[in-house]
Amino acid sequence: MSAAGTYTPRPGGAPLPRMIAAQAALETKMLLRNGEQLLLTVVIPTLLLVLFSAVDVVDTGDGEAVDFLAPGILALAVMSTAFTGQAIATGFERRYGVLKRLGASPLPRWGLMTAKTLSVLVTEVLQVALLTAIAFALGWSPHGNPLWVLLLLVFGTAAFSGLGLLMAGTLKAEATLAAANLVFLLLLVGGGVIVPLDKFPDAAQTVLGLLPIAALSDGLRDVLRHGAGLPWADLAILAVWAVLGLGAAARFFRWE
Repeated sequence: MSAAGTYTPRPGGAPLPRMIAAQAALETKMLLRNGEQLLLTVVIPTLLLVLFSAVDVVDTGDGEAVDFLAPGILALAVMSTAFTGQAIATGFERRYGVLKRLGASPLPRWGLMTAKTLSVLVTEVLQVALLTAIAFALGWSPHGNPLWVLLLLVFGTAAFSGLGLLMAGTLKAEATLAAANLVFLLLLVGGGVIVPLDKFPDAAQTVLGLLPIAALSDGLRDVLRHGAGLPWADLAILAVWAVLGLGAAARFFRWE
């Protein structure tokens, strides 16, 4: 305030952390209010977990079916949010010019992507909490070090986020919608989420095992079902996908 008793204007953007937090909160609210996104992130994983745990349709090996299914469904939840949901939402934001306008705001573009990543992480925390509670109700008995689980989920999120942003930033919105849903369905069937990879032909197992969803599913299953240590091979696959996906997204992402 000046000596004359009047307020001196101080135009400018808010502090960067506050802008990122506000944008992340907005992104999270928009995601949770979207019916299609809720279907992908909450309803489908929950239904698959309950259905295949209760009905003996797929041979999941020795032990309770939920012990095999729960880690795979957690991996599916990560993919549905970080890849499918983020790709579709970002693709349509790009089409309608939302990204272009946000890119001209005081929030830098890397800050916008950081906010989107935080939104994905918040949504995943809610997903994991819900699915874990349901799995416990179904008789799930997890093992292993929670730190390894967290590490796998973080690397899996990075891998799927990079691929989702790459798709959203290079394809048209309609093409992104179709491709993201198609990939979701294909990886649901062939990524070791519900059907064990050893049910596929040997040649297919080698290829499918290199997919990020298979690496995340198998890694979580090794830790949570068998109490194994950190699955380095699966973590390495996820790290490679994360580097390639995020690097390609940074290089080829188009804001208009």
